[in-house]
Amino acid sequence: MDEFLAVIYAVLGIFNSIPQIDIIALVILVIIGIILIMLIRLLIMLIPAVLLALAVWFFTASLFWAGMTFLVIAALSILKKL
Repeated sequence: MDEFLAVIYAVLGIFNSIPQIDIIALVILVIIGIILIMLIRLLIMLIPAVLLALAVWFFTASLFWAGMTFLVIAALSILKKL
C-alpha cells in the first residue's frame, strides 16, 4: 500500500512542476479540438443536403424550395445517424 501511495505522490509531483497556465491552456485546446471535430463531422454529414439544395435552386431558381430541400434532407440525414 505504501508503494502505491508513493507512486501516486510521484505522479502528482510531476503536475506540481507544470505551470497552472499550461494546464488551463491544455484543457482549453482539447475542448476547442473536440468542438472542431464535431463541426467537421456535422459539415460532412450535411454535404448531400447542400448538393441537393443547390441542384433544386439551379433547376427552379427558388430559394424557398432549395431551403425546403436542404431542411428535409438534413433532417433525414440526422435521423439516419440516430
